[in-house]
Amino acid sequence: MTPARRALNEYKQTNIDAGAAYADPHTLITMLFDGVQERISIAKGAMERKDFATKGKAISKAMDIIAYLQSCLDKEKGGDLASNLDSLYDYMIRRLLDASSANKPELLDEVSSLLQEVGSAWSAIRVAANKQVEGEAAASVGEV
Repeated sequence: MTPARRALNEYKQTNIDAGAAYADPHTLITMLFDGVQERISIAKGAMERKDFATKGKAISKAMDIIAYLQSCLDKEKGGDLASNLDSLYDYMIRRLLDASSANKPELLDEVSSLLQEVGSAWSAIRVAANKQVEGEAAASVGEV
């Protein structure tokens, strides 16, 4: 790795660490979704270059992040939604394993697409929650 590339990677990691240090829980989950997508992209590029070591590391990291997202699910409070997400995360991990062992980039695309849908839904929840908070704040100001 060149010194310039190493410096760029260190800067990027510092940026991520700083963002995580001050992020709310919702933003942290969004950062995890972004991290999985990045690892899948790295794996796909490595797969196409036949760089199997990089592919393996990237897919392993993507699976770790998905497993972490899965471990954060509150199945008691989340009910069917949490149970369905748990099953979906299991499926994604299995598909990543399949993609790695068979060198099939289309399986990486499938997982990426599923993550995009879940991430979009997560972002929509954030927007709705912010609107609710804004509405409550406006209502309380009107009461004064």
